Amino acid sequence: MKRPSVLWIPVCREHLSIYTMEVHLKDLFARFQEQFGSGPGLGPSCGTCLLKVEGAPPAFIKSLFRAAAALFRTEPWKRLRPRHLFGIRIGKDTDWSNKKQLFPCAQFIGGDGGDLGFHLFKSEQDAMRMTGVRETNRVPNVEVLRVLFDQEPLLSPSNKRMIRSLALESSGPDRFPAIDVARCTSTGGLRFRNPTLEELRYVYAFMKAIALVHPLLQWADDSIPRRGRFLNFEPFIETVDVQWPPEVIKGGDLVAVTISHPTSQVYEEKKLVSASAKCLEPPKEELPPAEVMTNWTTLRQCAMCDKEIYGDQSLCCGRCRAVVYCGPVCQKQHWKDAHKGVCGLYRAMMEREEELSIKIFIFPCFVENPCKWLETKGVHQKGMWRRKCNCYAHCPYGLLPVKTSGSSEAWGGLSDGEYPPDSALAGYLNGSSNPTLLSGWSEYYNIRSLPLSSPVSAILSHPLTVHHIVTALAISSKNRLIKGKEVIVHYLGPAGELDWMPAFAEIGHLLNGLGNIQMVMIGPEVPSNLSGTFSGISGRLRVNLVRGMYQEQAPYLSSPHVVVALNCGLENYGSWESAIDLIKSMNVPTFFTETSEISCANAKQVLRGAGLHISHPVTPNPFRSPLQNQAPSSNLPSFSNGFVFGVNT
Repeated sequence: MKRPSVLWIPVCREHLSIYTMEVHLKDLFARFQEQFGSGPGLGPSCGTCLLKVEGAPPAFIKSLFRAAAALFRTEPWKRLRPRHLFGIRIGKDTDWSNKKQLFPCAQFIGGDGGDLGFHLFKSEQDAMRMTGVRETNRVPNVEVLRVLFDQEPLLSPSNKRMIRSLALESSGPDRFPAIDVARCTSTGGLRFRNPTLEELRYVYAFMKAIALVHPLLQWADDSIPRRGRFLNFEPFIETVDVQWPPEVIKGGDLVAVTISHPTSQVYEEKKLVSASAKCLEPPKEELPPAEVMTNWTTLRQCAMCDKEIYGDQSLCCGRCRAVVYCGPVCQKQHWKDAHKGVCGLYRAMMEREEELSIKIFIFPCFVENPCKWLETKGVHQKGMWRRKCNCYAHCPYGLLPVKTSGSSEAWGGLSDGEYPPDSALAGYLNGSSNPTLLSGWSEYYNIRSLPLSSPVSAILSHPLTVHHIVTALAISSKNRLIKGKEVIVHYLGPAGELDWMPAFAEIGHLLNGLGNIQMVMIGPEVPSNLSGTFSGISGRLRVNLVRGMYQEQAPYLSSPHVVVALNCGLENYGSWESAIDLIKSMNVPTFFTETSEISCANAKQVLRGAGLHISHPVTPNPFRSPLQNQAPSSNLPSFSNGFVFGVNT
């Protein structure tokens, strides 16, 4: 038999040593990867392209890339790790095929190496099985919808052609989203497919919602940032409205998206209502006996029949402890008529009472009787405090008699140092190119050198909420101030604030020498003899008072850059209907505050019914009043300017 010929290639000793080193390095890298992993993720996709998705119009692909870019710019990977799992609920289960949520669990990857993006899972169990200590586990027959922000050289040729042909927006420097669905095989391999149009709609809604809500996550009290340590967040649930792109609208143009962390947030039952009422367990078949818990001294009002009863004779629902009744008959009837459907929601809201309480102050913050509270601070019927109780209700707003024009008089005779001086901040952030940004009351009291025994936050809540909106929430207004320009604010529905002009001067002092604000206060409570007047209450703030309804007066006013309505009571829709229609047509960033979460929920329904969607989600206002008010028939946590949300932002 003829021996096969052999081709001999001469190899010098130098080449042989390089070859040997490469083999050695590959072996080392393989062993390192086996031991430590290569970071979370499943690697690049293969053979997928959104142009191949049946029924996906190019316009929707452009919308997907814009939503991905907006999410990328919020940099969720700075704080979020794969073990931070999020629950997702988009619309109703019946909106989706198989009558259930498509991918109700999400995680972000890339913060500690590996692929940069996020995974959507069909269940929390799938997410936990695939989340390893250092990398993503390959679990057989588990599908994961992936959005990876890949560098352009790593994209497939078909995806590169799609990006060029549609002129798609990049998410970051040389990065574009790649969307696919990966499935692990039983042999440890991977198979990829294109997502369906329905799955793309699902991921679009998630991206729009999570970009808004993930910055609101707060570190848990026991989480101290430290290198290499996994940090926990406080439990979190938020619902926002997402507007579908016109090319994929089905049924309605808005969808409610709920994001929760952890995925299934459970509220523990706590006895958060002070021992002050008899509490009944919610009736099931028979009404159980009442548990006596008494020490209320003020009048309450039955939620069912509106009867006034003294606190020591009142009852409350034993499950949520939020609703007050005059007796078991009304409690049982109310359960059947209305309360049964919202008891769980009220219970969750009651659980947030501890979280919402501002505990830094060393004065009582629970107010049963406003007059008595003011007396404890020595300011009852004095200065601006006269609008914090009903003793001067006979005097029209804006026309409280003023003896002198001094700051001490305006602040009810508080001692120097207990109220902010009528002057700019001394040396704070000198030379900064930004307005003063404040995180909350603690920082404000610090820069103004106010003692935590000073009650001025109860009045300053209004002006500092406006300052917070203009400098932190309304980005376009903040940018105008940074450039030294004027911001026009339309302030709707002023009442007691008309007598608080010395407090509103603080807005100008906090602008840090940048820009100026013209605030137009418009409402039916403005006295006729003050309508049309201007007040330059500080060097950088002018206030113009206008009497009348907003929708009637707006055509005669300068166009606003932002609209605000504090403690607005949107649930009283009849008085707001025309104003809301005008706000919708103007398409100007508009922010509202409400006193309680239930008022916010009702307000959101009003806005949705008017065709507006909540673009800034309901969040606790860092400058809410620290005083917790007591409603006659409800124990739900309630604070002046308690929560803030916005539209057209």
